[in-house]
Amino acid sequence: MTTDTEVTYETKTVRAVRGMESRTIKKWETDGWEVVSQSPGTVRTEITFRRPKPRTPRLLWIAGGGVVVLALVAITVGVIGERNDAPAETAPAPSEQPSPEPTDAAPAPLPEPDDVALTPENSPELAAVLAVTDYCAPDVAAFAAAHRGQTIAFPGHIAAMNLLGGTKTRYDIGIGPGDFSETSPSGPTFKFSDVNTTYDMHWTGSVPDTIGVKTKLNVTAKIDRYEERSCLFLLEPVTTSVRSD
Repeated sequence: MTTDTEVTYETKTVRAVRGMESRTIKKWETDGWEVVSQSPGTVRTEITFRRPKPRTPRLLWIAGGGVVVLALVAITVGVIGERNDAPAETAPAPSEQPSPEPTDAAPAPLPEPDDVALTPENSPELAAVLAVTDYCAPDVAAFAAAHRGQTIAFPGHIAAMNLLGGTKTRYDIGIGPGDFSETSPSGPTFKFSDVNTTYDMHWTGSVPDTIGVKTKLNVTAKIDRYEERSCLFLLEPVTTSVRSD
């Protein structure tokens, strides 16, 4: 049985005109809220509601205090800038680009990998983490803490992409293990934070013309940290390549 100590609630206070309290309560209860308290005033009554706070879905980011749905977009690799009139969901071809942004003028330094990267083949612990069905499972946090700073390598895919606010060429990129699935995703919600798709991904092999949600990748990355609140597993790209299998 679920108890209050096991559930995180969000609260909301609503002001209703005296005599209209029952109508206001019925409206919010329809949306899943329950009444916690009422404080009658001379003209209005303050009604406090609560409801269980939903766990952040795997394909959502928490940004700026709100939840932003990640668009299923294709991003042109090698893009340095964008025209102001370009569509929001795609980046224009390199020939249409203005001058590069100063922050992307030079490649980011390549992180130093460990002598031997952990893989699903040589690390049963990593293999088990990549197969979890609850991306907020304690095993994910424990693995990230135990191996922080180490390099891991696994076949994965782009699960989500979010253009950072105020920028035109930098993204938060969600990475999932294996192939993309809308119905049965598995493994942690990995994240490349604040990266440029040209330099920071450290492409090897044939560089793709575009990348987007569902693009299959071979990922080699250094473990940064696990964020308990958002259940995001932060990685720093070491090398990335497109896989066809």
